[in-house]
Amino acid sequence: MANTKKIIEVLGNLISDQPTAAKKYKVLVVAAEASPYAEAGGVSMVITHLSKELRKLGHDVRILIPKYGSIDEKKYDIQLVYEGLQVPTGDENTPHLICNVKQGKVDGIPAYFLENQEYYELRANIYGYSDDPTRWALLSKGALELVKTGIFTPDIIHCNDWQAGIIPNYLKTEYRDLEIATVYTIHNLAIQGIQEMINVSEMDFDDGKSLPASFFDPRLAKQNFMKRGIIYADALNAVSKTYSKEILLPEHGCGLDKLLSELRSKLHGIINGIDYEQLNPATDVLIEKNYDITTLDLRAKNKSALQKEFDLPVRDDVLLLGYVGRLDWQKGVDLMLDTLRHVLKDFDIQFVQVGGGEGGLADSLRRLEYDFPKNVAVHPHLNFTLPRMLFAGCDVLLFPSRFEPCGIVQLEAMRYGAIPIARRVGGLTDTVFDFNVDTKEGNGFIFKDMDVFSLFGQIVRANELFRNKALWRRIQKNAMRADFSWGYSAKEYEKLYTKALAWHRKGS
Repeated sequence: MANTKKIIEVLGNLISDQPTAAKKYKVLVVAAEASPYAEAGGVSMVITHLSKELRKLGHDVRILIPKYGSIDEKKYDIQLVYEGLQVPTGDENTPHLICNVKQGKVDGIPAYFLENQEYYELRANIYGYSDDPTRWALLSKGALELVKTGIFTPDIIHCNDWQAGIIPNYLKTEYRDLEIATVYTIHNLAIQGIQEMINVSEMDFDDGKSLPASFFDPRLAKQNFMKRGIIYADALNAVSKTYSKEILLPEHGCGLDKLLSELRSKLHGIINGIDYEQLNPATDVLIEKNYDITTLDLRAKNKSALQKEFDLPVRDDVLLLGYVGRLDWQKGVDLMLDTLRHVLKDFDIQFVQVGGGEGGLADSLRRLEYDFPKNVAVHPHLNFTLPRMLFAGCDVLLFPSRFEPCGIVQLEAMRYGAIPIARRVGGLTDTVFDFNVDTKEGNGFIFKDMDVFSLFGQIVRANELFRNKALWRRIQKNAMRADFSWGYSAKEYEKLYTKALAWHRKGS
């Protein structure tokens, strides 16, 4: 067993460079993933970039995620800071799970890693296991046991999505002696656990008021971590203002609309952002030719490079559409494919795609490529470099989502001058504004109804405006001037932390 006092002293030396004069709140951000250590979706970038911006405001923000086996300890200089952390399970036969706590730092953000061989180290993926409820309960209690060691004592624990949703519940029950406020962020209300939580039987229904089950009790998988986060957190937010209103309605509330309506006084909407330093076409090493808003003519070289990469005819005069993201029902990929079949029959347009997901949709993409080999090229697999090529080379990116809590890809696309065609829903409503030919305002094309005719119309409209080079350049510049950096949103989270602390004290 390592000397705990010595290890804590080492940790203090590692992260003592946080300016003391600027400190406001101590915040522990708990999530299942965080960039660059573990990345499965946009949440990983949100966790890291928000934390980075909050530290710029003077807050002592630190991240906690599991120590997955895929995380390279040498690359990130990850060191052991606490050995033998005993996390209570609530089970008589196995009362504790033993973990280690490790620590690293990227871009000045201290990150803690909860290490456990069975539940994290030996797993190939971040998500997708039958015992995920146990894995996330372990992370949640592990966070609170970490606090009890004295390594870091936060004013606020910022919990993210269902994986960390049970932390506020633990703080109101087993860990009520810890005076810590909680903020709970809903990134996607539709995913509330490993099983369907909306249409469960009365036998399996979780009212959120019973005590959390033990780690190995089958009831744990039936307890709705997200619901419990909503009930017990001191403050809530969804990741866009429009989505925070939509989830109060049955159409988007995923069975929790009535609960959210009752608690709407503590629900807020804060739009996600992107890191404008990392995502910069003027300096991006992953694209063929760097450019900025004053040198947009150079962007054509990236379009040519993208067409060559995907074995499409190299033509600057053809509208090049793209799609980057998961292949699933939420994103409206089925609608996009149905619409493209009609578009490609009558219009000289190209289409490229990057992103993995549902097998049936991937097969449909391949059939589209087979039927239109000179116009369509697809890569239905996860890739972390090709998306930058699409942002820099496509004329248009498609976002036909059925629902969209926020969306980050449309922000990344606009940063690079790719114009979004988006459905008026969720965070897309808050970030993409329909171009007005008369006023020359707007940064994209918007459609309302979830049908082929609506999306078809906006693709045709974009194709026509693309022929007018002066107007198209105006839309591109509008898109690139849009500011969705984290500065504004971080200040909104700062306000939410203040409210959470006030409400927590009042509740106590």
